Amino acid sequence: MSDKLLRGVLFDRAARFTAISAKDMVEKARLTHALSRVCTAALGRALQMTSMMGVDLKNNDEKVTTVIKGGGEAGNVVCTAYRTGNVKGYIENPQLELPPAPNGKLDVALAVGWFGELMVTRDLSMKEPYVGRCEMISGEIAEDFANYFTRSEQTPSLVYLGVRIDIESGKVLSAGGMLIQALPSCPEEVISRLEAKADDISKLALRLEKGEELRDIVISMFEDCKLEILAAAKPEFKCDCSRERLERVLISLGRDELKDMIEKDGKAELTCRFCNKVYSFTKQELEALLNEGAG
Repeated sequence: MSDKLLRGVLFDRAARFTAISAKDMVEKARLTHALSRVCTAALGRALQMTSMMGVDLKNNDEKVTTVIKGGGEAGNVVCTAYRTGNVKGYIENPQLELPPAPNGKLDVALAVGWFGELMVTRDLSMKEPYVGRCEMISGEIAEDFANYFTRSEQTPSLVYLGVRIDIESGKVLSAGGMLIQALPSCPEEVISRLEAKADDISKLALRLEKGEELRDIVISMFEDCKLEILAAAKPEFKCDCSRERLERVLISLGRDELKDMIEKDGKAELTCRFCNKVYSFTKQELEALLNEGAG
């Protein structure tokens, strides 16, 4: 089963939902960054959340970036998504491994930390991007995003993010997420009924692991909630870096920095943080960029 993303409304458009199955996405991230088990779970949760936020964008040239600065040993978690649901991301200390939490599960909260902030940047192709911030509350990521939406965007939200991992091999067995948000004038009764679904929603990744299709799960989960599925997408873990983009980065360093690089090293190597691809530049290529920057 390939990854899927569904969007729709509930209770005669009193609330909206986005649901994602993302086993392939998270497994590709694990292999790309050689992630430990706990970092696979942490980055996997953040990738799913950011992808679900990405499909809410209006235009193809827009993007949303989430940065989790929890203060934990895993370091910052950075993800960027686009309207297609495609997403890229990294975690600063990808090989960090920790003992299980007291409940026997991977200790994502301790790895990520809960002492800093969650930052969301929406680049809507205007002069200045929209930046929202909120304090971390748990480090579990789903709870932190639910708190962000409720406090920073005044949108009561229910968030579930799950990644199931084979403890022996570290491979991703399943990954699933759901974002449910109350729309303006949503009745309290509807919010209460959706909150009552929290236990069912928490089984999403387990049901995906057992082989159920995302669409079937969503339909059965909300069969009594006047469900309408409005759109679908196939999200991927996909980096959009390019040599041209890295050339612009080098030019942006300025003449002095480029000249120093040419004189001292005679070359440059830049690595994309999102996909680990290495771009090499010779002395002649750096000199050409120096002249281009001067022009």
